[in-house]
Amino acid sequence: MDQQILPLILASSWAFLIAIFAVPSIIRVAHLKNILDRPNGRTVHEELTPRLGGGAMFAGFMSALTIFADLNNGVQQLLAGCIMLFFIGLKDDLINISALKKFAVQILATGIVIFMADIRVTSFQGIFGVGELEIGTSYAFTFIVVIGITNAINLIDGLDGLAGTLVAIAASAFGVYFYMYGGPAYGNYAAVAFCLVGGILGFLRYNFRKATIFMGDTGSLLCGFILSVLAIQFIEMRVVPAAPSVALGILFIPLFDTIRVFVIRILKGSSPFVPDRNHIHHRLLSMGLSQTGTVLTLASINLSVILFVVSLGVWGNLTMIIALSAFSVLLGVFLGVYKSSSAQNISKA
Repeated sequence: MDQQILPLILASSWAFLIAIFAVPSIIRVAHLKNILDRPNGRTVHEELTPRLGGGAMFAGFMSALTIFADLNNGVQQLLAGCIMLFFIGLKDDLINISALKKFAVQILATGIVIFMADIRVTSFQGIFGVGELEIGTSYAFTFIVVIGITNAINLIDGLDGLAGTLVAIAASAFGVYFYMYGGPAYGNYAAVAFCLVGGILGFLRYNFRKATIFMGDTGSLLCGFILSVLAIQFIEMRVVPAAPSVALGILFIPLFDTIRVFVIRILKGSSPFVPDRNHIHHRLLSMGLSQTGTVLTLASINLSVILFVVSLGVWGNLTMIIALSAFSVLLGVFLGVYKSSSAQNISKA
């Protein structure tokens, strides 16, 4: 066996075991203390359910990474940011806090990885003729990337197993790339990715339909933040053709859903941050798909997009981004047309 892969297997297995054994205890305590998520007009679940699953993922991920991984090249600062986001997410899951407070902590966590670890996007790699970025532009763009991906995962967490499945797919894709091409400079991010995968899989054992626990903000903020750093380091590795467009493809469904709902809310004259039932999983449920069918459909779409960008990266960033944008428009139009048809049928009935 490859000596480099054994530590990754051990790390991922450790994270999986810690998470899968921690979840039942968290469920039991949540029910005893009545720390439960109550159904409302936007949620799909119908029963009181704990939403502290992120605690098990955090325990598995953090313990595995600190035991088995090299914490250099920004991983130590990544862990510091994860700890901050874990506790603000935990507080929100317990007592609900304002979006402003959560955003402030996201800014602090992002600042740690950007300024202390110098993790940032330094080049557009020729997209629209733009190469290396000025330092101020680099910091600003990286801030948008981290905050955007972090909240995209938070927003897609609306069905049993959905966010966890998409995170596991994305982290696995990044992990394979870091394992194959990371070398001394970025190879330790393979451990980051596979520790996250292990923690997610342990949690998903209890999160698929019918879920007995949700990841909550504790988990979604943590997963989104880690994926954002993986995406940035993947782009900066610069050994993969059309790396920026490949990163977009790996995170396609969460990013597509976030951009789509924000655009729709703005066109309606609403705040883009006002929650509604217009996410892509809501649209698929309205088509008659089950929760499990919706999760599998979205996972299949994301996997198909990943295969597309990986296979055709030689086309170059601009061509790939145009192709992804065209597919996004077609998918968005399809969802919109179906919604309109459904509304007309209901009115006629």
